[in-house]
Amino acid sequence: MSDQFIIKKIKGIEILDSRGNRTIRVFVETEGGIKSFGDAPAGASKGSREAIELRDSKGGVKPAIDSVNYFINDALRGFDVRRQEDIDRTLIQLDGTDNKSKLGANAIIATSIAVAKTAAKALGLEIFQYIGGGRKHRIPVPLLNILNGGLHAGNNLKIQEFIIIPLKFNKFSEALFASTEVYKQLKNLVTEKFGKIYTALGDEGGVSPPLNKTEEALELLSDAVKKAGYEGEFFFGMDAASSDFYNEKEGVYEIDGAKKSAEEMIDYYSELAEKYPVLYLEDPFNENDFEHFAELQSKLKNTIITGDDLYTTNVKYLKKGIENKSTRGVIVKPNQIGTLTETYEFFDTARENSIKTVISHRSGETEDNFIADLAVGLNSDFIKTGAPARGERTAKYNRILEIENEYEIEYGNKNII
Repeated sequence: MSDQFIIKKIKGIEILDSRGNRTIRVFVETEGGIKSFGDAPAGASKGSREAIELRDSKGGVKPAIDSVNYFINDALRGFDVRRQEDIDRTLIQLDGTDNKSKLGANAIIATSIAVAKTAAKALGLEIFQYIGGGRKHRIPVPLLNILNGGLHAGNNLKIQEFIIIPLKFNKFSEALFASTEVYKQLKNLVTEKFGKIYTALGDEGGVSPPLNKTEEALELLSDAVKKAGYEGEFFFGMDAASSDFYNEKEGVYEIDGAKKSAEEMIDYYSELAEKYPVLYLEDPFNENDFEHFAELQSKLKNTIITGDDLYTTNVKYLKKGIENKSTRGVIVKPNQIGTLTETYEFFDTARENSIKTVISHRSGETEDNFIADLAVGLNSDFIKTGAPARGERTAKYNRILEIENEYEIEYGNKNII
């Protein structure tokens, strides 16, 4: 067995994420001197069933770094980096909890990603080739969050993300550059209506104008698409992140200055989908309401109702969603579950049940562009990685541009709707 594949050392260090918070970067080095790294992102809006990060009282990640340097390093030294599943299972067993709370999901996912990237490098393969093997690859359609509300903004909008979807283009580069034109027109509109101060960027690169109602945001998107000259060529999406505006005590959703029951929310979303080209709707109900997800999906057959907090990249909850026919789409966030092996299992379960897949970033990101390769390698239907701005977001888009240019891979799935 060649030394280039045998793990010699694993080391964790603290780095900064895109919000200026500390996170963990893990380096994996082989006996043959091959070395790569993986970063752990962090979310602001989190599902309660997500795997647990390890942090100290000041928000630092020293406990996670200690997990890597004093436990994971010893446990994985001597492993072959190509044995991803064996390594991930060893990490799961070493942690021994259901939610990765002993070693920390941030320590574990950064290690898991670093192992995969090191293996690809040792084999002389692109990361997407290593992940996907010999299959024919496809470039995912981007979901670009260009206008923010909820926990990602300082306005009165309850919906967290307003998204443009450039589905009707022949190449990823054409789709992305058209999206940047829409984004620039949106910023111009916001400047005209509210002043330049409101074009300041949110966590994921979107603007946060002082809006109060959902329709105001969708109207702004429509106007931006028209001004950019692409009327009829973009679909819209929304990440409601509705658990954040769900009043559990009263059992109502507080949105647009009103309190709405789940049944009233179904009518609310249906009216929006009738008036605007809403192809995608994420987390429209609170994270425990599989039944109303299913009711809405049954009613909005042309909209991809998508579960994020509903599933938290966990096969156990996805199977419940499949049984209830809750959604046509799933968010896939590796750090929600903690290892790539579990991420692959979740992704494959979704795909086997004809559920659309969305490889997703977090609001607290790093410059690591791994999820771009992950999305191409797995042939994800979509990738969600923010607005076409801020380096931690454009790093992912630029990586896909590289892949498309170098390997001339087909864009999108013609049967995606």
